[in-house]
Order: sequence, then C-alpha cells, then structure tokens
Amino acid sequence: MTLRIAMWSGPRNISTAMMRAWENRGDCDVSDEPLYAAYLAATGLDHPGRDDVIAAGETDWRRVVATLTGPAPDARPLWYQKHMAHHLLPGMGLDWIHRLRNVLLIRDPREVVASYVKSRANVAADDIGLRQQLALFEWLRARGEAPPVIDAGDFLRAPEAYLRALCACLGIGFDDRMLHWPPGPRATDGVWAPHWYARAWRSTGFEAARSRLPRLDDAHAAVAEACRPAYEALSAHRMQVAPD
Repeated sequence: MTLRIAMWSGPRNISTAMMRAWENRGDCDVSDEPLYAAYLAATGLDHPGRDDVIAAGETDWRRVVATLTGPAPDARPLWYQKHMAHHLLPGMGLDWIHRLRNVLLIRDPREVVASYVKSRANVAADDIGLRQQLALFEWLRARGEAPPVIDAGDFLRAPEAYLRALCACLGIGFDDRMLHWPPGPRATDGVWAPHWYARAWRSTGFEAARSRLPRLDDAHAAVAEACRPAYEALSAHRMQVAPD
C-alpha cells in the first residue's frame, strides 16, 4: 500500500528543496508538478520554457489524475507529489484529492513575489497560489479533512523538528537523510528546472530563514498585499513546532 503525499504549494516557496528531502529518503518516489502542462495548455500563459513543458507533459488533467491515483512508481511505499495549488483550474474535478494525504506549504507573499519576478517579469495575484491554497484548505476542511499547514518561514528555523512532526502526522518514520542531499539536477526534475531551479541545484540542504522581508516596488507590493488575506487565513492554521 503506497502513501501518496500531496504537498500543495505556490511557486518560489521551498517546494523544490522539500521534494529533494523526500526523494533523498530512499523509500520515496517523487513527481514534480504533474499538472503544469495541463495548466499552461488551458490558460495560454507565457511561462519560461512553456512549449517544452507542454511537449514533455500531459495536457489532459484527467489522465494526470489517473496516473497520480494509479500504481506507484517502482511500488515504493511513499509517493511524494509536488503540486502548485494554482494548477487546479476551475472545471477540474477535485474528488481524487481525497485519495491523497494533503499538506499545504505557505510562504509570506512578499517573499514569493520578490523571488518570482527574478524568473518571470509579470506576476498577478493568482500566479502565486495563496488564494487557491485557501480555497483548497476550506474545501478539504468542509469535508472533515483539514490538511496540515506548514509556513516556510517557520520551517526554515527548525527543519528537523518540522519534518519529524510532519512524518508523525502522516504516520511514518522520520529519516535523517531528509535534511541533506547531493547538489545538482535530478532526473525527476521537470523540464522547466533550468528556468527556476538554479538555487535548488546548488543546495545540499535547507537554507536559513530570512531575517527580514524583501523590498518590492509599488506594483509588486500591491500583488503581495492582495494575497495577504489568504496567507493570514492559512497562517492561523499552521503547525507550530518547538525547535529541538
């Protein structure tokens, strides 16, 4: 029996580092943003590497879902699925999400926007996923399945403590290999990795939390602040774990 762990994030969070941590366990397969091609094909948005993403991926969300809920790769006991919440578009069914163990990974929107615009000049509130994360949280909570919420800022101050707490919540053992990994690209990285994963490719573990929020110009600050109500609503439900 495979435990499917769906980590619902927004872009420019610590989502790729988190994927590295789970893949490094040795008992876990990972999938990198499996709905990305379907999202780009449906929205027509111009993202870095758009044509390559669509060519390499599956653009029918129903087929993606069939794969994500079907047999696990290599029959490993854990299957970590890195998802972007904004890839869940209106019209996509959600019932399949009940078959996953869902977790939400949030980050202060000022940090998200500051990082996002380094790779893509244009950004709108719906590009960074927080509103969609809140909608998903409320949808799951209404069905008695409120997912754990992890704030990246909290997590980076005590990665081991949070990973231990999350593993306990999921009913699995913690593996200290989750804290460090070899640098460089992985075969499991999406084809968009050259545009977005430079820092992840250099990493060998989780970086330290930032001591202050970044400065933004007025237009980008307005995008971040439009997402702040969703961030604050989710933050009220975040896991709070004391450092070891």
